[in-house]
Amino acid sequence: MEHVKEFGEEPMTRKDDYYNRAKQQGYRSRAAYKLKQLDSDAGLVSDGDTVVDLGAAPGGWLQVASELVGEGGTVVGVDLQRIDSIDGVETIRGDMTEDETRERIVESVGEADVVVSDMAPNMTGEYSLDHARSVYLARTAFETALELLAPGGDFVAKVFEGPDTDGLRADIDEEFEYVRTIHPDASRDASSELYMVAKGRLTAPVRAGDRIEVDIDDVGREGDGIAKVEGYTVFVPDAEPGDVVEIEVTDVKPRFGFGEVVE
Repeated sequence: MEHVKEFGEEPMTRKDDYYNRAKQQGYRSRAAYKLKQLDSDAGLVSDGDTVVDLGAAPGGWLQVASELVGEGGTVVGVDLQRIDSIDGVETIRGDMTEDETRERIVESVGEADVVVSDMAPNMTGEYSLDHARSVYLARTAFETALELLAPGGDFVAKVFEGPDTDGLRADIDEEFEYVRTIHPDASRDASSELYMVAKGRLTAPVRAGDRIEVDIDDVGREGDGIAKVEGYTVFVPDAEPGDVVEIEVTDVKPRFGFGEVVE
């Protein structure tokens, strides 16, 4: 995906500090420092992780991700533009707005621990249109992440601030333990870009507030009853094996949840 002048940003008339750092440290773009700062703030990438970078050209984020995952990790970059090779990094050339590209990513990667996107649209200079296009690209990345992420996985996407930002955040929040917005120091002051950072992909068949009837078939180490809902574990205090109870789901984690017996 093409990377051009950032929305709300004045044309750069001089080489800034992050540009100079990138040149000195061998990164392909100043944007590398945005991912470094996002990772520092939110703890995104661990050694051995599989990371997929959507809209990855020219490769600054791929370089940082490769450093963070180490030799045991996997990094895959996707972009319509050609990405010059990076040791240990796989690239897929394709348009993220096309279903065929997303299918190729899923087939190639299988399951990822982190999906990141720094995609930006071609700019028109018209605020409402550029904002809407940025939200569309972020949603495309979000939908791709839902197909790729393992339970508990993390997601990051850039978007330009505007009236549709809250709706996007609410939709992302439904699929993760929580989501926050971060404006990295490496973003230029005049830029309206922000990053949606979502932690803990939820793949549970239940959500907080659901009321369901369950069979208690085991007991946990803390003495709570254990129910299985489509293979997903729900801990239920004050319930014993053999009980059939109606519960209200109170909290949902990537791999287990909690419920309370409805009196």
